[in-house]
Amino acid sequence: MGDISKDIKSTFPSEFTKALINIKYTANWLDSIGNSILNPYKISIQQYNILRILRGAKEAITVNAVKERMIQKSPNSTRLMDKLCDKKLIERTRCESDRRVVYVQITDKGLQLLNKINISEFDDYMRNISEQEAKTINQILDKIRH
Repeated sequence: MGDISKDIKSTFPSEFTKALINIKYTANWLDSIGNSILNPYKISIQQYNILRILRGAKEAITVNAVKERMIQKSPNSTRLMDKLCDKKLIERTRCESDRRVVYVQITDKGLQLLNKINISEFDDYMRNISEQEAKTINQILDKIRH
């Protein structure tokens, strides 16, 4: 990976357009790395994200709370959670006072799976930049969203 113009053999009408395409291209590149890291565990990046959220919650939280915290907002998050339930990595319970509310929580099997996954492999792909550069990228990306 190098210059986005060379990587995709394209020119851009402005640096803003180039930056936007570069962000999307890099995000997709990182997703493919994430998929290759998670593939042996038979879960997707979105499913990993759900497990990570539930581990951090330390208790059952609502399905809607999980959806709000997801990095990649997904219209099929209920289906993703169905698959995690089928694999016994999470469990669902209905709220007794409001049957429309569903709580989810990570199981011991889900925690064990997360402990096996070496997500720090991602760090190897970030070693081309310094911590200060990472901080600058974070500040710029935060600024774009606000």
